[in-house]
Amino acid sequence: MDRRHFLMAAGVVAAGWAVPGTGLAGPASTLPAPALPGAKTLEEALRLRQTRRDIDSRPVPDDVLSGLLWAAGGVNRPEAGKRTAPTAQNRQEIDIYVAKADGLYLYAPKDHALMQLSGADIRAATGKQALAGTVPVNLVYVADMGKVAGSTAEEKLFYAGADTGFVSQNVYLYCAAMGLATVVRASIDTAALAKAMGLAEGKRVTLAQSLGYPKA
Repeated sequence: MDRRHFLMAAGVVAAGWAVPGTGLAGPASTLPAPALPGAKTLEEALRLRQTRRDIDSRPVPDDVLSGLLWAAGGVNRPEAGKRTAPTAQNRQEIDIYVAKADGLYLYAPKDHALMQLSGADIRAATGKQALAGTVPVNLVYVADMGKVAGSTAEEKLFYAGADTGFVSQNVYLYCAAMGLATVVRASIDTAALAKAMGLAEGKRVTLAQSLGYPKA
């Protein structure tokens, strides 16, 4: 997909929008055109897909972050509002938060934009591993349990976990195609992280994923 078709698929616009579950509103910071893997095939990405913890602290460029977030859960069929990662009954209950040194952000798939929620560096709170506090980007996956499919609490947890896994695998494949290192993490003090993020009741942290360029 070239950049022109990406922008059409992502439905990029500059607009104001509300942060789900917070009641806050503000201007969206539209992401730039994405860095894409070009001619690299899916087979190549699958062969290169791996977990790596040797992540350097140097920043990830905005165009790479743009492509990463679209791959993770962006809109790929704008006429139907469908996304790159499936969810049970198309509930689209997984929100993607981005924790960087300069603050906490929430990804808005519809506008392919980021909204800064705070200027606090909460990277270290996103996991119990030391690397969480030093990598340039931590993605935090949050399920809106009120939207998750399922008729019982057990079913809802199952679907939230499965749907998070689809997003995480998209991130793994994008990282493999773009020469990034990444590791998905479940060792998290979820209560402390939810407080640091200011999550509303009913929002549940499901996983976190660290990424950046591999150390030389």
